Amino acid sequence: MIPPGFEDAWTATWPAAEYAREGGFLVARGEGGGGRVSAARAVGAWTADDIEAAEARHHAWGQPPLFAVDDGTLAEALAGRGYRESDPTAILSAPVAPLAEPPIPPVTAMECWPPLAIQRDLWMQTGIGPERQAIIDRAQGPKAAILGRTQDRAAGIAFVAVHGPFAMLHAMAVLPEWQGRELGAWMVRRAARFAQGQGARELAIAVTRANAPALRLYDRLGFTETGGYSYWRRG
Repeated sequence: MIPPGFEDAWTATWPAAEYAREGGFLVARGEGGGGRVSAARAVGAWTADDIEAAEARHHAWGQPPLFAVDDGTLAEALAGRGYRESDPTAILSAPVAPLAEPPIPPVTAMECWPPLAIQRDLWMQTGIGPERQAIIDRAQGPKAAILGRTQDRAAGIAFVAVHGPFAMLHAMAVLPEWQGRELGAWMVRRAARFAQGQGARELAIAVTRANAPALRLYDRLGFTETGGYSYWRRG
């Protein structure tokens, strides 16, 4: 299940280009920005006709039908229509205050807005291209780009935005040659400090279950699983 408040924070901090309500589903138009902003999700009671309407909306927008599912009944219905599960994802969260407490080594993790050219370049190097950066740009509310540095070079990047009591961490990546050196942990702590300054109480992130190194990092930092979902697509 997806925890209360997470959906609103997710939509505010990682918004699709457009949304349309089709019966019990909210359908997102992603413009190439990935599954999170291209899926339909149940926001109320739904029927088989609503599934067809959501599929039609996807087709009208020129994107393949995709559903974000955290409910077994919907999963069963989609399986009967030829859909298959992919990318099981965990929702993790942790209290902001303990994350923000340890002193951060100088020039190890910094925040700014708008993103610097080096930050956008790091996103490009780690597969977060113009379509996903457009999502970052249109996110509303307090937000910051986090830059991670180690051994006098920029090596990590992340995006944090706040909606109500939630701060959401998105688009976090460390260059491969600098992974495993705790840079990611300091970047998370910098995001928590930003969140704390904006009044947020929880820092949350969605991580695919296949990303074992990231799951270990967040576990060490005190994150716990509060929900999850999978994508369902045909094929």
